[in-house]
Amino acid sequence: MKTLETLYALFLQHGKVSTDSRKLEKGAIFFALRGDNFDGNQFVFQAIDNGAIAAVSDLSEFEDHPKVWVVDDTLKALQQLAVMHRKSMSAKVIAITGSNGKTTTKELIATVLSKKYKVLFTQGNLNNHIGVPLTLLKLTPDTELAVIEMGANHQGEIAALCRLAMPHFGLITNIGKAHLEGFGGFTGVINAKSELYAYIDDHGGQLFVNTSNELLDQLSANIKRFTYGYDNKAEVYGELVADDPYLAVVWEYHTHQAMIQTQIVGQYNFENIMAAVAMGNYFEVEKDDIVEALEKYIPANHRSQIIETEKNQLLMDAYNANPTSMEAALINFSKRCGQRSMLILGDMLELGNDSEAEHANILKLVIDLGFKNVILVGHEFGKVYSGDDWLHFNKVEELISRLEEDAPKGYDILIKASRGIRLEKLLPLL
Repeated sequence: MKTLETLYALFLQHGKVSTDSRKLEKGAIFFALRGDNFDGNQFVFQAIDNGAIAAVSDLSEFEDHPKVWVVDDTLKALQQLAVMHRKSMSAKVIAITGSNGKTTTKELIATVLSKKYKVLFTQGNLNNHIGVPLTLLKLTPDTELAVIEMGANHQGEIAALCRLAMPHFGLITNIGKAHLEGFGGFTGVINAKSELYAYIDDHGGQLFVNTSNELLDQLSANIKRFTYGYDNKAEVYGELVADDPYLAVVWEYHTHQAMIQTQIVGQYNFENIMAAVAMGNYFEVEKDDIVEALEKYIPANHRSQIIETEKNQLLMDAYNANPTSMEAALINFSKRCGQRSMLILGDMLELGNDSEAEHANILKLVIDLGFKNVILVGHEFGKVYSGDDWLHFNKVEELISRLEEDAPKGYDILIKASRGIRLEKLLPLL
C-alpha cells in the first residue's frame, strides 16, 4: 500500500529527493510541485524515465502507476516526509533568521562548527517552505549539527518552518525594514521574526542573542540565551579594530582573547562574525580553530564581495537589499572610498506602501554622504528622482547599453540592489 511510511522506507534506500526532473539523480524521489508558472505533474513520466525510484503527484490519473504516490497536496507530502526524517535523526538543529545577514551568518557559523562537528547547512537560499524540507531530507545519521536558514515575507512563515525543523537553538541576526509589504509594516516584521524566539521558548531550547541590539535584547530577555555583542555585558564580546577594507575583530570569552583578520568587508558584518564566534565558543570549538575558520572564509554570491577588475574596484553587494541594509552599505562605503567613488543602486523590492518614502530616504542619505557619481536603476527610484545630476535607468538592460558605449574606469564602485534588479549583469562591463 502506498502510504507516507512506505514512501519514507523507499527514501531511506537512496536518501535523495528532487523537485526538478532535469537535475534528478538516479534513485531519487520526484515531487511534482506546482507553482504560479509551472506544474511538476507534467514531468512525472520524464522523471521516472530519468531514473526516479518514485514520483509524488496530486493527480488522480497517476493512481494506477506502480511508481507514483498520489496525494492531496504534493508540497505538504514533501514537508511531512521531511518531518518524519527529521524526527528519526539525532542531529541538533540551529535555526537562523533575520532581516539582513542571515545567509552570511549561516555560512560563518557552519564554517566554524565544521572544525569540530559533522555539519549540514542550508545551501544557497533554500530557506523557504520548499527549501527547508529539502535541506532536512539531507540529514544523515552522521550529522551532528544542522544549521538551517529560515526566510519569510509573511507572518506565520517562521513559525511554520520551525514546526518542520524543530530547532533546539535559534538566532535572529537583526530585525529591519525588509519585506514590509508582506509583513504589513515594521511591527509585522518584529512579530514575524519573533516567531523563532517563541518556538525556542515554548520547547525549552536556547537562543544566541546579540545583546548590543536593543530590540533583540528586549525580545529575548526572559528566554534562555547565550549572549554576544560589542560590550562586556555579553558573554562573548568583541571590538572592530580595523576596516581597511577588510574587517579585523578582537574578541574575548572568559579569559581568552584573540584577533581575527577576516577577508570580509562592511562594518555591518561585525555582528555576523561575532555570532559565529559566540556559536563556536558555546559548542567548544578550539579557539585557534574559530580564528582560522573565520580568517579563511571568503564571501561569495555577490554578498559584500570586493572584486578587482582591469577597470575598477567593485564592492558587489547585489544579492539583496532593503532600507536597513542599503543604509548600512552606503555609510560603510562612504567611510572607505576615495574621491573617485561611484554608486550603482537598484530598487529595493517588496516594500509596499512604504516604497516611495524609503527610496526617497535613501536618496537623501546619498546626498548627505556627499556622493556625486550616482547611477540609479529601477522604477521605484525613478518615482522619487527627477534631477539631472545623476543617471537613472528603468531597467538594467538600459544601463548595459549605456556602459557598452562608455564604461567607467578607475573607480571604487558600490553595486547594491535587490536581487530581482539583476545588477550582477553589469560585471562584465565594469
